Amino acid sequence: EGRISADTAKKAERVMKVISMIGIYAFLVIMAFAIIVPFYWMLITSLKTNSEIRNQITFFPQTIQWANYKVLFKGLAKDAIFEGKRVTNGIDPFNFLTYMKNTLIVGVLSTLGTLITTILAAFAFSRLNFKGKDFVFTIFLATMMIPGEMMVITNYITVSSWLESPVGVYAAMIIPFWVSTYYIYLLRQNFKQIPNELYYAAKVDGKSDWSYLWKVMVPLAMPTLITIFILKLMGAWNSYVWPNLVADDDSLRLVTNGLRGYGASPSGEPHQGLQMAATVVVTVPLLLLFIFFRKYIMRGVGRAGIKG
Repeated sequence: EGRISADTAKKAERVMKVISMIGIYAFLVIMAFAIIVPFYWMLITSLKTNSEIRNQITFFPQTIQWANYKVLFKGLAKDAIFEGKRVTNGIDPFNFLTYMKNTLIVGVLSTLGTLITTILAAFAFSRLNFKGKDFVFTIFLATMMIPGEMMVITNYITVSSWLESPVGVYAAMIIPFWVSTYYIYLLRQNFKQIPNELYYAAKVDGKSDWSYLWKVMVPLAMPTLITIFILKLMGAWNSYVWPNLVADDDSLRLVTNGLRGYGASPSGEPHQGLQMAATVVVTVPLLLLFIFFRKYIMRGVGRAGIKG
């Protein structure tokens, strides 16, 4: 007496479950909307005229101007007419292929170097026994608290003598970033999940640590290594401050640096339509990379945080 029946309790539980699911999906829809809107705004802005961008806010171009993409890749000669105005100084094309080549060179080589140092360091911290290992690893993790901006001047002084040749400029953008504390920590956690019995069995079979690393541990940790490869390549694609500091020649710049200096209008003011068109072109390859390889990123990060 005074208590609710089992059927009433079940109905109340179902109602609460439905309300909870509605709240969760409403939150996800709101967050998805907040994330998608900037991409949509970037896309429609790349198809607007400069006057429309400056004078009014519209959620769809009044006149779709595909000429922004044409100017982006072909440029605009001096004295040509663009948006009803005569171009006095001309508009150079966006050297996307050159920037893409430089970004891929820097990204791939820096990623391969990072993978090698990460594998060796993670193996040492997870499997090898040496005096002071835990203390060294603790100090190593503490370096993650140091902002990267604090090392810019020191790194620049170190590589300043390299900047006299294109090869030196590439080396300056690649070599200083071959070591990543976060990736070493991520792979170490994954290596520690591999049972010790495999290591002991390999030792009984006469395998060396080097052979065990490359024939057993690396294949088992391949999802995490693919994750590191993708994230590192995306980081190289998005890097701006350091490449802008060491690469003065436009032919050696990365996509982010080339994007920053593009989009001068005939009157000398920034042309947001051209800038957004270049942003779309730069963003699409990175977006496709994430879409096709997102499952490896999720799998690699998930495996690093699960024991067993």
